[in-house]
Amino acid sequence: MTLTKDPIPDSDQTIRGPRVMLYSHDTFGLGHLRRSRALAGAITAADPSASALILTGSPVAGRFAFPSRVDHMRLPGVIKRSDGSYASRTMGMSIEETTEMRAGLISSMAEQYDPDVLIVDKEPTGFRGELLPTLELLAQQGRTKLVLGLRDVLDEPEVLAAEWDRKDAIAATEAFYHEIWVYGLRSIYDPTQGLDLSPAVQNRMHWTGYLRRDLGRLDTPPEQPYVLITPGGGGDGAMMVDLVLSAYEQDPGLTPRALLVYGPFLSGETREAFETRVAALQGRVTAVGFESRIETLFSAAQGVVCMGGYNTFCEVLSFDKPAVIVPRTTPRLEQWIRASRAEELGLVSMLDERRDGWTPEAMIRAIRALDGQNPPSAAFPSGLLDGLDYVTKRVTSLLQDLPRKAAE
Repeated sequence: MTLTKDPIPDSDQTIRGPRVMLYSHDTFGLGHLRRSRALAGAITAADPSASALILTGSPVAGRFAFPSRVDHMRLPGVIKRSDGSYASRTMGMSIEETTEMRAGLISSMAEQYDPDVLIVDKEPTGFRGELLPTLELLAQQGRTKLVLGLRDVLDEPEVLAAEWDRKDAIAATEAFYHEIWVYGLRSIYDPTQGLDLSPAVQNRMHWTGYLRRDLGRLDTPPEQPYVLITPGGGGDGAMMVDLVLSAYEQDPGLTPRALLVYGPFLSGETREAFETRVAALQGRVTAVGFESRIETLFSAAQGVVCMGGYNTFCEVLSFDKPAVIVPRTTPRLEQWIRASRAEELGLVSMLDERRDGWTPEAMIRAIRALDGQNPPSAAFPSGLLDGLDYVTKRVTSLLQDLPRKAAE
């Protein structure tokens, strides 16, 4: 005899908690994953019945701890070549095959997870358009609110306009997204200047403020005092690390000591050469490879020397540390735009290649000046770090516009 389950009467079904899916293409670095992780943690903390699922291409996603009721799925990885083209991290697969596989996985997860809200990081159509099938599916079903999240700076207006035109990103933004969130303040910088967005889309934009980094649970900090040196993910940080090491090598009296976090993508022969130089400095510079809880190191630092990525900038603001930003200028001017604007406002100082020179002498002066530099809070504009609170309120508002779904 075959036993079958009786269907559950409607009256016995429970209302499920809200589900938020976050997409970040993550072809390079840590920024997109860390931003999505911060958003997911804030959303689920604000609503104990909510859950979040992050779809990420980051190769180091598994090395992070995720908050309660937040999980992630790793998409097949891709790498960016020096000429700007992409290749698959998967042996024997072309970039076209990898993109098709990723697109299928994203659509499948959207169907199965059935999110109430989808938050897309930076790329309106996803990597090589891989998100379009999912956007079309969710728009047709009409059960999911679609949000495009943009960091405070994307690129020079002319360069960004050409890029979005090439990717049909404006058309996708116009057609699919219910809201656009900018994780910054319009008074500091407008990342959409130069984009031909319709008045209707502009009316759907929300300026959230920057995404505060929570202290959370801190471990025991290292021996103090020290200056924290962080190139973020490290993939493009060799120049800055070399400059810091050269400063300590050239000036035996340079204090305090430097604590260097290489990041997961600074490796190989370059890392080995740096390790040899660190050892020769006999404790004046110490180094670690990857620190998933870098908050502890920020919290106890006397000052910070860093590159100008969005997440590192948010950490500098959140932990209120005097900072010197050494912004990269290729392949995008994003970091330079952010750092120069922040310096104008008195939030940080910048070591600019053309103005100051990237020399050991310039780095020595910058590190010495940190001791007398004001913390960012001395120049905070109103609402600067309100981003996570603003986002959770927007999620609540979006959910109120949707019929609650029954748990399966």
